[in-house]
Amino acid sequence: MSEPLPNIPFFQNLEEAQIALLKPLLENFTCPADTMIFEQGEPASYLYLLVRGSIAIRYKPYDTPAITLTRLRSGDVFGWSAVIGSTYYTSSTISETDVNAVRIRGIFLQALCREYPEDGRIIMNHLANVVSARWKNARSQVQSLLNSDPPV
Repeated sequence: MSEPLPNIPFFQNLEEAQIALLKPLLENFTCPADTMIFEQGEPASYLYLLVRGSIAIRYKPYDTPAITLTRLRSGDVFGWSAVIGSTYYTSSTISETDVNAVRIRGIFLQALCREYPEDGRIIMNHLANVVSARWKNARSQVQSLLNSDPPV
C-alpha cells in the first residue's frame, strides 16, 4: 500500500516504526452496498479497518434467525477472528453502504508479532483496546434483544 494510511483510530498513537511494519501488509478493499463481506463460519482470513462506509455485523444462532449485533462506521475494526487464533469468523458482515477499507491477512499480522515481538505486543494491545469497547456494546445489545418481549 503506497498511499498514506487512512486517518482511523487504529493507527493513532502507534509509533512510526510500528506503522512502517504494518503498511506493506495492508491492502485496499472496496465493495458496494449489500455485499456479504464474509459469512459466519467462513475461514477467518482478514482483519478489516473501515475507512469509509457502514456495515452490519450479524450473528446466526443455530436455531433462530440472524440478529444484527451492531453497526460499524468509518474508523471501526472488524474481522478480528483472523488475528486472535479463531479458525472461522464467528459472525457475518454485510455492507450497508459502499465500503472502502484496508485489510491485513491475519497470518501476516501473526508473523509480524513473532518476528518483532515488542512491536507486535504494542500493535495487538492497541487492537484489543479498539475492539474491546465495541465488544461491551455488542454484549449489551444482545442482552437487550434476549430480554425484550417477543412480538405478539
